Amino acid sequence: MKLHETMLNTLPDWEERITLTDEEIGDEHISTSVDTPMRADAFAISDEEKKARIEFHFRQIMETLGLDLRDDSLKGTPKRVAKMYVEEIFSGLNPANKPSVALFENKYEYNGMLIEKDIAFYSNCEHHFVPIIGKAHVAYISSGQVIGLSKLNRIVQYFAKRPQVQERLTMQIARELQRVLGTEDIAVLIDAKHLCVSSRGIKDDSSSTVTSYFGGAFTKDGAKQEFMSCIGLGK
Repeated sequence: MKLHETMLNTLPDWEERITLTDEEIGDEHISTSVDTPMRADAFAISDEEKKARIEFHFRQIMETLGLDLRDDSLKGTPKRVAKMYVEEIFSGLNPANKPSVALFENKYEYNGMLIEKDIAFYSNCEHHFVPIIGKAHVAYISSGQVIGLSKLNRIVQYFAKRPQVQERLTMQIARELQRVLGTEDIAVLIDAKHLCVSSRGIKDDSSSTVTSYFGGAFTKDGAKQEFMSCIGLGK
């Protein structure tokens, strides 16, 4: 047996993935890191310059596809797409858009779990740049401070508004909540449909993907079951 074959037979599954092609990585929805991969010079140019560049290049894409951009319906599309990318669906790439979070003392001494469920979000698959549509359920147990309910939604939206892999999105939301609230007692569950699965590739429109994170007290069966029951997934 050759050395390369021996190594492949002894490596754990996740290391074998290194041998996959770019196309296989995309089709298998494999993520490379918990942090969103960003270049060091990601914010060296202004948002206006980014929009100008995206508009130019998206125009080239449309023309390459054979579309007539003199048509009234199409001529404004490159500019609209550029604005949408920078200001809307990928706005979560810019740390300047990260929601500011104020904490409040838990004066009412509520020591149970707080759950914000059915947070609707729209993200985009980083492999094919098509939508991921789903709902997030988040919960925490106060360590002495509480957060405004709307901020839970805003944190989900911030991390969703970037090219994503669902596993990474789950972890980013959980880690941010742990950092902000100063507690490990965080639960995050995401149930989403991926258009890269339903509209291309396998073309399965009936399935959805569920990912979860349980930290601190939520690793115990009692708290985990209470959370799952409250979001409608318990026994």
